[in-house]
Amino acid sequence: MTQQHPVSSLILASASPRRRELLQQAGVAFTAIPSHTAEDILPGEAPADYALRVAEAKAREVFKNHSGSLVLSADTIVVVNGEILGKPRDHSDGQRMLRLLSGRIHAVMTAFVLINSDGQTATRQVVTTTVTFKPLADTQIQEYLATGEPFDKAGAYAVQGIGSALVEKVEGSYTNVVGLPIDEVLEALRSAGLYHHNDAPLA
Repeated sequence: MTQQHPVSSLILASASPRRRELLQQAGVAFTAIPSHTAEDILPGEAPADYALRVAEAKAREVFKNHSGSLVLSADTIVVVNGEILGKPRDHSDGQRMLRLLSGRIHAVMTAFVLINSDGQTATRQVVTTTVTFKPLADTQIQEYLATGEPFDKAGAYAVQGIGSALVEKVEGSYTNVVGLPIDEVLEALRSAGLYHHNDAPLA
């Protein structure tokens, strides 16, 4: 029988309010501790490799100061035509990204890593969702940028926010585009012995 860890032992290595919300809605108890890992892309690095490397670095950084806990981290990127789009640096970068996505299909990849209390990597996974954008007029792009929503989002949009108006179709995990593929994450937490609301009361 798998040993059950207390739910309070889970740390989410993220400052993302969207990831916190998704875990809370799923009934998972956790403590959020942001990491400060650099997210620079290495020359020639493939998108999935990049996302996994950053996610694992985030988890390791937090685990270093909280050994004995389970640490969950994630990194979400948008990939179009082989180019990795992270968070826009400024207005002009956000404009460039949205013009690039306009009327096109792109992939949203979230890599997530779960480190167990012994410091071993229990799960290391990338989930990919395909998103199709509507053709966007420049006025629509400028109006969206003016809302301020795009600036802390990979690919310069939020599918769960005002940015939903830009999206024509989502194929695959919707929560993955928000920032955490919740079904896959819950399965990883179950395998690690953590309860969630479908298994047992969080008490």
